[in-house]
Amino acid sequence: MSYDLIVIGSGPGGYVCAIKAAQLGLKVAVVEKRATYGGTCLNIGCIPSKALLHASEMFEEVGHLDALGIKVAKPKLDLPGMLAHKSATVKSNVDGVAYLFKKNKIDGHIGTGSIAAPGKVVVTKEDGSTTTLETKAIVIATGSDSAPLPGVPIDEKRIVTSTGALELDKVPAKLIVVGAGVIGLELGSVWRRLGAEVTVVEFLDRILPGMDGEVTKQFQRMLEKQGFTFKLGTKVTAVDTSGKTLKVTVEPAKAGEAAAETLEADVVLVAIGRRPFTEGLGLEAVGVALDERKRVKVDGHYQTNVPGIYAIGDVIAGPMLAHKAEDEGVALAEILAGQAGHVNYDAIPGVVYTSPEVATVGKTEEELKAAGIAYKVGKFPFSANGRARAMLATDGFVKILSDATTDRLLGAHIVGKGAGEMIHEAVVLMEFAGSAEDLGRSTHAHPTMSESIKEAALAAWSKPIHM
Repeated sequence: MSYDLIVIGSGPGGYVCAIKAAQLGLKVAVVEKRATYGGTCLNIGCIPSKALLHASEMFEEVGHLDALGIKVAKPKLDLPGMLAHKSATVKSNVDGVAYLFKKNKIDGHIGTGSIAAPGKVVVTKEDGSTTTLETKAIVIATGSDSAPLPGVPIDEKRIVTSTGALELDKVPAKLIVVGAGVIGLELGSVWRRLGAEVTVVEFLDRILPGMDGEVTKQFQRMLEKQGFTFKLGTKVTAVDTSGKTLKVTVEPAKAGEAAAETLEADVVLVAIGRRPFTEGLGLEAVGVALDERKRVKVDGHYQTNVPGIYAIGDVIAGPMLAHKAEDEGVALAEILAGQAGHVNYDAIPGVVYTSPEVATVGKTEEELKAAGIAYKVGKFPFSANGRARAMLATDGFVKILSDATTDRLLGAHIVGKGAGEMIHEAVVLMEFAGSAEDLGRSTHAHPTMSESIKEAALAAWSKPIHM
């Protein structure tokens, strides 16, 4: 079988790249090791976690409707039913990808893909049989998997990664989350809402590394009010699994600061990050270069040092985000079709799907200070927003960062209900090199949460109206 393009991996980067390439007239095949398409994101990551995040948020909200004048009985948790909703959501999404492959005449090959040589991909099926496919171009889109914690073996029952945390058959009385990044806080939120006592252990002295410092400080206080306990500047050194409960040994990240202590837990979630999945692909044999973090090195057109072999998504440098991989997939497909594909890495949003949500795009204050860029800050709290008051959603704020000289929007950061949806007007503005004044002068419907973005932009440019 011969193709113009073979994509190894059918996650957001891989399947989008394949579809776009097929739309542009290329003959495309996708190799996927799972029985279903969609990669980690659709099967055991983004989609199932959002299903549980929404369901658990609704469960918690039902218990707090009195303030709106609604009297209901205390909600009862049907965990099997909630997990069934998650599974149904996953199925509808992966079935959707299979339909899109069929619609766009993309051949799917189920099995483990490896590169035998430039232009040759070997597909090894579960029964051990192999098929060799030929192609003009190969795209590595194999994504990432959970980073391990040295000395702490994962069984996906009591010591789990995000995969196991989505499949727990009962609510743990005590959950310890190792890592205060996006995944740890999101899944910690799910089980806290359902009744778990959640402690987050983080090696660094802050949560959500890389996000704006002011945002994360306020967000941490919100989570603490919800019942989270944080142990920052702390590391897990061992987990004893011999008893009915897990004994987790933690100690200060900096040696000599304090003695080690032991925490008890029913489940430990290891969420210290993700690592690129590049093993078993035959990259060394064909000479594809990797960096010090085992990521595939690529040039500005996503090509490796071996002509005809490309890579996108989590296996290359940059934020490990599904939408970043999607945009790279589209750009690469356009490049392979002779067009000018491009990704603006300065305008890629990131969202933490907790309650409230955290959304960000562009530069943080810390990054601007480090770069020596003069900037202005505009902030507006949701507590001063009429729609937020009506919905009892006054936690959080909007923060706009603009260039002190040109007024160009450099960054936007939102903590609040629906932040993940609201961030995109800042993304679009940054794509068109817009200014804080542009945003502040754009008409926003009243009353909406989004008015707070307008007010924050006005604060950065001149002065807000409602504060």
